[in-house]
Amino acid sequence: MRDTPDPRDGPREALRWVRQTNNGAVLFVRELVSSALVVALVGLLLFAVSGLWPPFVAVESGSMNPQLERGDLVFLMEEHRFAPPAAHGDTGVVTYRAGTQADYAKFDSPGDVVVYEPDGDPDATPVIHRVRFWVNGSENWYDEANQQYLMGADDCAELRNCPAPHAGFITKGDANDYYDQATTISAPVKPDWVRGTAEFHVPGLGWVRLVVTGDASLDGVL
Repeated sequence: MRDTPDPRDGPREALRWVRQTNNGAVLFVRELVSSALVVALVGLLLFAVSGLWPPFVAVESGSMNPQLERGDLVFLMEEHRFAPPAAHGDTGVVTYRAGTQADYAKFDSPGDVVVYEPDGDPDATPVIHRVRFWVNGSENWYDEANQQYLMGADDCAELRNCPAPHAGFITKGDANDYYDQATTISAPVKPDWVRGTAEFHVPGLGWVRLVVTGDASLDGVL
């Protein structure tokens, strides 16, 4: 085959030449374009399944050890997509308590693991923690909580976010000692703060994203 296409042969022959030539520069561009198309097709498929873009997050801390470790890449799904019957109301999210009763588990424990914006701040580092239970606005949730996760509070008056300032989820990292809402991480998580539910993870692959974004050396919450 000629090293260059003959302009007199027309565009169809030129395209055939591009597809079949062994010219080094053309081979490089051809492989680059085909790889980009594969990535685009995979991305479109993942978006179609998850309903989110991007559908992945990288874990930045060990708050969900050993189920999710720092550097893991986690696939997310829009929480209302294929919501199970045990989900709380119309939130699409299953709490730890409901999961225990319904035999519904994610990452080796009852209930959903969600990615949410702490205090609804879209600029804050997202948090990936397990949903424990639901509270209503102005609810005294001290008595229904697990006492060991309350940072030593003896009653609602000593417990942060109690009574609940608004309705939402009480959350906690599996490896953390306290509820997020008993600390400064976040108020009860409103449903519209939830970005999605964690479905599965690829160990270690998230380090690529952390290095590219410059978060590899940070001790983030996510």
